Amino acid sequence: MRISNWKDYELIDTSAGERLERWGKVILIRPDPQILWDTPKKNPLWEKADARYRRSSTGGGSWQELGSVPPVWSVRYGNLKFRLKTMGFKHTGIFPEQAVNWDLVMGLIQKANRPVRVLNLFGYTGAATLACLKAGAEVCHVDASKGMVAWARENAAESGLSDRPVRWLVDDCRKFVLREQRRGNNYDGIIMDPPSYGRGPGGEVWKLEEQIYTLISECVPLLSRNPLFFLVNSYTAGLSPAVMEYLLGVLVAKRFGGKLSSGEIGLPVTQSGLVLPCGGTAVWQAE
Repeated sequence: MRISNWKDYELIDTSAGERLERWGKVILIRPDPQILWDTPKKNPLWEKADARYRRSSTGGGSWQELGSVPPVWSVRYGNLKFRLKTMGFKHTGIFPEQAVNWDLVMGLIQKANRPVRVLNLFGYTGAATLACLKAGAEVCHVDASKGMVAWARENAAESGLSDRPVRWLVDDCRKFVLREQRRGNNYDGIIMDPPSYGRGPGGEVWKLEEQIYTLISECVPLLSRNPLFFLVNSYTAGLSPAVMEYLLGVLVAKRFGGKLSSGEIGLPVTQSGLVLPCGGTAVWQAE
């Protein structure tokens, strides 16, 4: 399992369906359905958290402030800086386990030692985009949420990357990909972090495990003649890292050669010394 190396984030403990986390100086308790164990909550910070997210029996949930939580605060990962806030659906604005993938793409871009263009689909608040910019790439960041794209731009400013070559686009990712095909545009790297579930503009249900093959296959024509990487993330329980690796194998490696890898990504738990699984990643990269 690949594990990130944080200083401003810490997964302190896990028990009874909840995480105890430190985000900078802010201590939060958030639900996590994977935490099936009910181990003793010995760490005193369980009783001193600044806020706790409680799910509602009717769906959704809300934050219960127990201490003092700033409306917005920042954390750093290396040279990258992110603005955080407690959001409506238990999130804070970044997924800390993804830091291993930020490190990976930064390394690949720097090692390439040539101009690199990256397409970041479902770019959210821009952490992967910032990592690519910091490594020297030109990035096209696409997300359907206007608010998330604005947040990503704020993160770029926080990290001192506002002057880097980046396009911030509010768009449906699949429609954008199809338009890029018609335009003949190409990218050396593609990052894809699609949601597990959603609804289209006409109310149609979108399930990642039913759409992932089409989504990847439509992106393949956007790869340049000398591509560097294709990275796919998933938080969908029914879509294993090995399945995503196989998809990249038949759609990308069959055409470009290179090598494949996949696996779970996770966060070390300070209290237990174990690692909490937090999703899966599959990567194709050039030799």
